[in-house]
Amino acid sequence: MNNNDIIIRLRYALNIKKEDMLKVFELGGITMTEAQLSEVLTKQAPDVARDAKVSMQTLEAFMNGLIISQRGQKFGADLKPIPPTFDMAKEEDINNVVMKKLKIAMSYTSEDYISFLKTAGVTISNNELSAVLRRPDHRNYKPAGDRYLRNILKGMAMTYRPEAVKKSAR
Repeated sequence: MNNNDIIIRLRYALNIKKEDMLKVFELGGITMTEAQLSEVLTKQAPDVARDAKVSMQTLEAFMNGLIISQRGQKFGADLKPIPPTFDMAKEEDINNVVMKKLKIAMSYTSEDYISFLKTAGVTISNNELSAVLRRPDHRNYKPAGDRYLRNILKGMAMTYRPEAVKKSAR
C-alpha cells in the first residue's frame, strides 16, 4: 500500500470533501493547490516507489492536520500551541503511525479497530492490535503490515458508507 493510496482510502472512508482536504493539509502545515490535491488523489502506478506521489512527511502532515481538524490544536501549560510530532522515521513505521494518529483523530478505541477489522473479514486479538499500537522502543512492539491498515480502512468504508460499498460490488 503506497502513501497516496492511504490518503485516497481515508478520504473515501471518512467522506472528506476536496475543500476540507485542503484545510486538513493546511492545518498539518502544507499549503496545497487544488491541482496538487488532484494529483495526490490520483492513484499511482503499482510498480513505482511507495512515496512517489506522497512523501512520508506529506502523509504525516495530513494525519496531523486530521487530528487538529477533529480534536483541535493542543496547547501546553504556557498556553502556547504544541507543534504536532513527526514520528515516521522509516518506511516500516508508516502503517503504525497512521493507525495511531487515526485513532487519536477520530477518538477510536481498540474495540473500534477490532470491529472495523471484523467488518472487513479479519479477526485479530486485542493483544495483537495492542502490539501494533505500541511505541517502537517497547519490547512487544510489532510493525504493522499493509494488511492491518488496508483492512481497517476497508472496514471503515463498509461501516460508514455501506451504500457506496454495495454499489461498487455490483
